[in-house]
Amino acid sequence: MKKWLLSLLTVVFAGVLLSACGSSEESGSDGSSDKKVLKMATSADYKPFEYIDTAKSEEIIGFDVDLAKTVAEKLGYELQVSDMDFGGLITALKNGQADLVLAGMTPTEKREETVDFSDIYYTSSHMVVTAKGSDIAAAEDLEGATVGVQMGSIQETTADELAKTIDMKIEDRNRIPELVQEIKSGRFDAAIIEDTVAEGYLAKNDDLSGFVLEQNEEEVGYAMAFPKGSELRDQFNKELQKMKESGELEELIVKWFDTDAE
Repeated sequence: MKKWLLSLLTVVFAGVLLSACGSSEESGSDGSSDKKVLKMATSADYKPFEYIDTAKSEEIIGFDVDLAKTVAEKLGYELQVSDMDFGGLITALKNGQADLVLAGMTPTEKREETVDFSDIYYTSSHMVVTAKGSDIAAAEDLEGATVGVQMGSIQETTADELAKTIDMKIEDRNRIPELVQEIKSGRFDAAIIEDTVAEGYLAKNDDLSGFVLEQNEEEVGYAMAFPKGSELRDQFNKELQKMKESGELEELIVKWFDTDAE
């Protein structure tokens, strides 16, 4: 009787042990272990880099999202994308809420003090957007104007630099659509927005106009941001370089920025 009981307990214990071991590693339906999830933070108000097409779904899509998903897949990761205000992205990296940030972000000395950046993956320009018919046609025309910028963006830094020589009032907002609305309502005389993003608004709003600011090319390159010391930076850099050499990165650029291809 005791032998039978001991055998039964041994079988039960072995079953429990196997069950516990199985639950420690998530498995897919085919028995293989699931990919490790990388958390990407972005600010989904920056079409075509990252945005939500609410007419179709609540999914965050765009050039940055496609780029991150492509590299993550090549490295064997699954990507989880979350939306937040641009000004909170660096903090999300520092606090461990995100493994990486892609949000049309430009490396600056201040940002590089707290995060590591990848190589540049896209270069753009700044555009001054105004109401059509405005007298503002050049940077010097911003004298005495109220100019909007996205909080925490490189355009905010550009506006601050302009304000050193041009007497203008700078106001920030969390989202690009808010800047456009402030122009339309007459509360802003102009806003400084990334040119590709701005052109998207100009194409859909006949009452808006704009011109590109002169600037140094290296000031407006976009890069991926990672927590300080993250091994992901070098991993992503290697795959990014391969995509540049193979033409895969250019294919993504054409997909999202060539209006003739839409």
